[in-house]
Amino acid sequence: MLSAALGGRSGGGGGAGGLWRRLRCAGGASVAAPPAAGARSLASRSSSLPFPQDGSPRPRPRAGDDTRAWGPPFVGKESVYFLSVNRNKKSIAINMKNSRGAKIIRELAAVSDVFVENYVPGKLAEIGLGYEDIKKIAPHIVYCSITGYGQTGPMVQRGGYDSIAAAVSGLMHITGHEEGEPVRVGVAMTDLATGLYACGAIMAGLLQRYKTGKGLHIDCNLMSSQVACLTHVAANYLNCKIEGKRWGTAHGSIVPYQAFKTKDGYIVVGAGNDQQFVTVCKILNLPEVSKDSRYKTNTLRVQNRKELIDILSTRFSEKATSKWLQLFEGSGVPYGPINNMQQVFSDPQVLHNGLLMEMNHPTAGRIVVPGPGVRYSEFAVSHPKPPPLVGQHTVEILKGMLGYEDNAIEELLHTGAVAQHEVNSDN
Repeated sequence: MLSAALGGRSGGGGGAGGLWRRLRCAGGASVAAPPAAGARSLASRSSSLPFPQDGSPRPRPRAGDDTRAWGPPFVGKESVYFLSVNRNKKSIAINMKNSRGAKIIRELAAVSDVFVENYVPGKLAEIGLGYEDIKKIAPHIVYCSITGYGQTGPMVQRGGYDSIAAAVSGLMHITGHEEGEPVRVGVAMTDLATGLYACGAIMAGLLQRYKTGKGLHIDCNLMSSQVACLTHVAANYLNCKIEGKRWGTAHGSIVPYQAFKTKDGYIVVGAGNDQQFVTVCKILNLPEVSKDSRYKTNTLRVQNRKELIDILSTRFSEKATSKWLQLFEGSGVPYGPINNMQQVFSDPQVLHNGLLMEMNHPTAGRIVVPGPGVRYSEFAVSHPKPPPLVGQHTVEILKGMLGYEDNAIEELLHTGAVAQHEVNSDN
């Protein structure tokens, strides 16, 4: 979940300006490459930045980050979990507790735009790689720390995982069946939200650097990101003292807005206004329900939720999902089936949006992962690079980015300051 950028060497507006000119082009004139194509990222520990990276080095010891072992399933010896979030990166394996290894990190930071890390606060400072240390040699750096709970406060020394933060922040409390136990969301939404918050913060940091020539330190953490994502549930409590609760697939403030069981599956229907509710009743051949005084407005429908949902549920159970999809098509009412993975990745719109990315991994062979959730008018996202092996690009980075000679690299490899993973040329 972390990273750092490498574009302009200078600590002033010059280096930042070069990057900013590329970013600025994406919103206007013609662009030959994606907006982050000129940026370099230096990532410490596990890293999956939510913006395109061009050869971003990731310093790690020989074992790699924990997600490399999260399985099954595996493709060959590679964790599918790791493969799903680490494309378009380069890996340099560095022993950061080795003084020469730490020196390489500082050298990389000096030619980076952004430095992102996810260690417990204070750990990197102990080996001379904290923000204040990096700032001395790279005053232009946008240094983003991603932790469980923040850089200060009573919980900063605790480790943080997605599910723990989801529990502490209240997300699990409001997720699950109305009468059931708290439930973990099916994917790591707190991790993903934190990565997206970090991305936005980093972009803001780069903009500030363009304007002032100065870098900054960003404190991004799982708990704060998830609390911020509580949105209306948090506002309900803070302003009206209404405690959050579990609603299953339903919505606490909008009725109907939930999944309904059909003859052979489920369909989700949302009536966000009174006219849409009238349309739903028309499609269900229940015109009398839309005229019932108990259901005339959304406020009344929320107050009489159980009676209304019972009526609608009975009608939805009478037809197959495919039939309901036909009836709702073109109605203006938001609707959709609950798809499994096979259905998702055979959906015509998913395929049209380019949400499948294929690439050849050096040991796992052909792999397919979800593509980016956005598309651009001026360029296409193409030719993705597979997630790297640990230390796959160590020599390449030392030579290409730092100008190390062969004999110096050999000594670093021999002493264990760095490691190189050799890849067969025919893979």
